[in-house]
Amino acid sequence: MAGAHSRSPPVPGEDVKPFTPEKTKEIVMSLQQPAVFCNMVGDWPALHWNAKYLSAVLDGKTIQFRLGLKTVDLVPQFETRCSYVEATLEEFLAWSCGQPSCLSGPFSCYEYSKYWAYADYKYIARIFEDKPEIFQDIRWSDFGFPGRGGKESTLWIGSEGANTPCHLDSYGCNLVLQVQGRKRWHLFPPGDTSFLYPTRIPYEESSVFSKVNVAKPDLKRFPEFRNTTAHIVTLSPGQVLLVPRHWWHYVESIDPITVSINSWIELDSDHEARVEEAITRMLVCAIKSAENPSDGDVWLNPTEVEATSHEINLQYLNKAVSAYFKCPKASVPEQACSSSTGAEQRTSISCKRKKREVGCEPEGCRLLTHEFGFSTFKAEKLQKIPFGPHLIQVLPQSQETSSMDAVAVESDCRDLLHENEEGHFGKSHRTGKRLVMSNDCETPAHQMDPDGSPNASQTALSTNDLLDCLVNPCVISLVARLLLERTRV
Repeated sequence: MAGAHSRSPPVPGEDVKPFTPEKTKEIVMSLQQPAVFCNMVGDWPALHWNAKYLSAVLDGKTIQFRLGLKTVDLVPQFETRCSYVEATLEEFLAWSCGQPSCLSGPFSCYEYSKYWAYADYKYIARIFEDKPEIFQDIRWSDFGFPGRGGKESTLWIGSEGANTPCHLDSYGCNLVLQVQGRKRWHLFPPGDTSFLYPTRIPYEESSVFSKVNVAKPDLKRFPEFRNTTAHIVTLSPGQVLLVPRHWWHYVESIDPITVSINSWIELDSDHEARVEEAITRMLVCAIKSAENPSDGDVWLNPTEVEATSHEINLQYLNKAVSAYFKCPKASVPEQACSSSTGAEQRTSISCKRKKREVGCEPEGCRLLTHEFGFSTFKAEKLQKIPFGPHLIQVLPQSQETSSMDAVAVESDCRDLLHENEEGHFGKSHRTGKRLVMSNDCETPAHQMDPDGSPNASQTALSTNDLLDCLVNPCVISLVARLLLERTRV
């Protein structure tokens, strides 16, 4: 298994990148399928950011860890269903090694064989605020984004089994550097949105979750999941994964300790997405706040802290609309979701999580090809992408293989990805109340009798059923288009 130091040996001229920053940015901004960059970060000091090194740098500073059960069931382990502890990286490493000192520490209630721990979405600018020089260890300028470094990145440290529920990010595209250990990524194109049963409960700005537990899908409840097209890759240290706009992803740590660094790249389409996200926030907060709360209905993600008022949400909506029209070349978007099947469906949802920063981007608002679905990215354009040993496609998984199988990209990147082997900016800093394990707040709208007919006593629709329809990505996209047309008039 690849570990913290399983990188390719130095080779002559390794400081020479396979792509110029300009070419790399062109690829990032135009490629509509996930791909892995190799041999692009060999000289980054951040490659030495294994958990032991970071523990020494943090020098006893505590960070929040999310804990979940390693047992896989049919329900996704949303953040509202997890436990949280404050601990140092030293304590986390001791726990993951089974040291006796953990019997009285913050992880004492969580047996390592049964739980995983994840310090996820940690703003590097915050956890290293007293050591700004460390920001220079991350050099996204090599990818064509000058001035972007650790200050604009987030850190992820997890134990084996730590995972992020399947979701899509409403804003931007994503660059992910793997530093220590390996992570398995299950990616699904925007066209699979309807097959992944999108939901906004739990609610979090810029994240659209799937009701399906990709690791163990409930095909009786979610039969359309069979129609998804999984792109699966195991990311190894030294590799950088491009996650294009609106690609769904489920991510799991498969080594004892994993460390990753990511940065969300803003796109011009984010202006429209912020309008959609403002509409979603208004509807979810208004309807859920009006509902009589139940003990098991934890509908806000810990990142959201509290439901904002209708007045604040309306102000946010107006600011988002205003920013949209201030953007050069802004125009009312065309119908977003014309098809509900295959990769031809364009999902125009809303995003990552530079919350309420609705001004134009510094570089101006050029319309980027991330605005469009994969089907518009013609074969002849794909042929111009320099795929090879330095840029490897994450190809669709063959239908013959299991949904948990994937291909691992070897650390020397000599093998191309195939389909047969295993294989918001970031979330807000978690300052809100901690949420302990609770039952999933979702209940199927229809429970079936043994003969397959709906049980008349259990057919009552819930508020969440209504919201799943009302804030469906396609519905919100249509509402945003109508609203922008009204505003323009």
